[in-house]
Amino acid sequence: MRVVMFMLLCILMMSACQHTEKKLPYLGEPTVTKHFRDGHTVYDSAYPVIPAFSLTDQDSLTVTPKTFNGKIYVADFIFLSCPTICPTMNDNMLQLYHHFKNENRVNFLSHSIDPKHDTIPRLKAYANSLHITDDKWRFVTGDQDTIFHLAEKGYYAAVAKDSADATNYIHSGGFFLIDTQRHIRGVYNGTDKEAMQHLINDIQILLKEDSQKR
Repeated sequence: MRVVMFMLLCILMMSACQHTEKKLPYLGEPTVTKHFRDGHTVYDSAYPVIPAFSLTDQDSLTVTPKTFNGKIYVADFIFLSCPTICPTMNDNMLQLYHHFKNENRVNFLSHSIDPKHDTIPRLKAYANSLHITDDKWRFVTGDQDTIFHLAEKGYYAAVAKDSADATNYIHSGGFFLIDTQRHIRGVYNGTDKEAMQHLINDIQILLKEDSQKR
């Protein structure tokens, strides 16, 4: 009898585990506010969001946070003449792009940290070389100081000029998963294939989360 009860308990626990849905964390230091509700002290946490920005993509279109209203997007920071990690990052982003080609709620955003050389025509030519003909993956440029500030303060991404080589940059290889409310929900190694599968799974989680909110 005890064996039967134990087995039933195990089945119930396994069933509960199967129905427990994974929730992605909100990244960044939250702002905590205290207020009173129904005679009790209540603390609310507000997690940081990607700040306002205005950049220009490969089609000379202005890109702002409103561009991604109602969408999940994956962002990174690259430059086209990068001799090290960027080619691998771009290859992995391209695989993600194809994986979600038919999912309109998923977009991709690559910021150039070398606007002097990564002009709009060069970004367009690069997008064409990847056969990117829609607006799902935007390559954006703008004032370099603005992009550096956005990387460091908005995405908490390391970006700097290489002091040993004026033509090179030191930057994060991260892919940043941004939800429909502009929160960072995950950071992934953009050069690692295993991390890409993890990212795909997490995008699916956010898509389901978004569907449940609608």
